[in-house]
Amino acid sequence: MSGETTPGATPEAPRDRLTRWRLVLGGEEADGTDVELSGDDVQRDQALSELYDARRGSGSGRSAPRVARWLGDIRTYFPSSVVQVMQADAMQRLGLHELLLEPELMEAVQPDVGLVSTLVGLNRVIPERSRATARAVVRTVTDQLEERLRAETVQAVTGALDRAARTRRPRPSDIDWGRTIAANLEHYLPEHRTVIPERLVGHARRTTRVQRHVVLCIDQSGSMAESIVYSSVFGAVLASLRSVATSLVVFDTEVVDLTAEMTDPVDVLFGVQLGGGTDINRAIAYCQGLIATPAETIFVLISDLYEGGIAEEMLRRSAEIVGSGATMVALLALSDSGAPSYDAEHAAALAEIGVPAFACTPDLFPDLMAAAIDRRDLSQWAASHDIVTAHSTATD
Repeated sequence: MSGETTPGATPEAPRDRLTRWRLVLGGEEADGTDVELSGDDVQRDQALSELYDARRGSGSGRSAPRVARWLGDIRTYFPSSVVQVMQADAMQRLGLHELLLEPELMEAVQPDVGLVSTLVGLNRVIPERSRATARAVVRTVTDQLEERLRAETVQAVTGALDRAARTRRPRPSDIDWGRTIAANLEHYLPEHRTVIPERLVGHARRTTRVQRHVVLCIDQSGSMAESIVYSSVFGAVLASLRSVATSLVVFDTEVVDLTAEMTDPVDVLFGVQLGGGTDINRAIAYCQGLIATPAETIFVLISDLYEGGIAEEMLRRSAEIVGSGATMVALLALSDSGAPSYDAEHAAALAEIGVPAFACTPDLFPDLMAAAIDRRDLSQWAASHDIVTAHSTATD
């Protein structure tokens, strides 16, 4: 629907531009274009009219087969990026959520993260006849996300673990001479044509021992739906690494440990109950009990920080976790959806006790995990990626 042209394409003819305006304006507003639609443009205009000229909320009475045909039409006549926008608009404008409970309708939609978030929110009311289709739609998306994110996550995490495994007091047989020489070049003695190795660097020892414990603690409030989708995928990837023990906990006013289902993101997502209240303090208390070796633990709280429990206790427990030597970070969102809504006061309070709080995109999450394993300053890591942290917001 945009007026963009591909490289090397001939300039768009004036009538084509008018046709686009005719489709955008629609209805009586289109009379001024003096354009008569033909061919596929007639179908495009009809699909747009059904969505944008319809009375808001009128979709709840439409039949599933009719909506399925409409979804098929927009996939035929519009590019993928436009289809996703129109599907999202249909949910909001026409109240089609209940029709997603029909199997034939779900088979017609184009799966994406937004649709999965909607299905997770509807989880409690999806009837048995539609549940298998809903799971198939969710699996399509989670498989695509895992294919996109797995390689970079594994590489980042295993690389950081290898660096952490290197020792500066190696046995002679474990000395990495290449890295040792590079680390001591400043001690080169030209008269002796040699390097004095004041600091020895050892090889990373291959081990099957668990080297880090990652605790993902995820808020189930409705605004966190997309973050839950990505968290479930990252949880499955991390769970596949033998050197990383991963726990996955979701919460609202109750706390549910989904670690046993973590290898399958679909099971995780259908174990989530979106909506309801929020008791972050209770969730942190549960996760605190999972921390056996603080120096090797990375605790990732994924929440908008709107606390319905006892805020003072939430901060006290967080301070205890940091004080124990564990690494803790609060992700206000793990999504591609831009700046989230969050409780700025709680975020700033966490930052003051050493828990950086910021939003993170899925593409940056693997590097964030590597930085946490390396025990780097995560606020500095965020700044190096032009991410505004809650601490910097509070002090600006």
